[in-house]
Amino acid sequence: MERLVDELAPRYSRVAVGYADCGTYGAVDELCRRRGLSRLEGLHCYDVYGGAGRLAAMFDAEPGTYVLTDFLVRSFDRTVVAELGLDRHPELLEDYFGHYTRVVWLAQQPEPVGGELHRLAQRAADRIGLPLTVVPTGLGGLERALAGLLAPR
Repeated sequence: MERLVDELAPRYSRVAVGYADCGTYGAVDELCRRRGLSRLEGLHCYDVYGGAGRLAAMFDAEPGTYVLTDFLVRSFDRTVVAELGLDRHPELLEDYFGHYTRVVWLAQQPEPVGGELHRLAQRAADRIGLPLTVVPTGLGGLERALAGLLAPR
């Protein structure tokens, strides 16, 4: 990310980071602090799409919630199953997902049951043996976050 900032900074009057922390454990915030950059608000993209308050309430109500975005729905086999080794070691499923109680899909592009993304989300939930809850979010949260990030200072 820092190399990209170095590349873009001379060409633009302002550089912002269109990324939440997303598991970097503060590394993005450290880069932003050091370089004087703004970034998307939130601990992760789930906060951006669903709203931090809504996500906190959802996790408070059911702490065993595993969250998917449209990206994760589309790439589940690669980014979750293969990366965790579940395709090679299915016996690890219980170790990884044994304490989860449901899958929540934050649907940025909601579609009816039977649509491609909905089928993929259901397949992901079925793969880890959990019920699926669909929470339509649209792209409004992302649009608001980007507008705030790019607003004049």
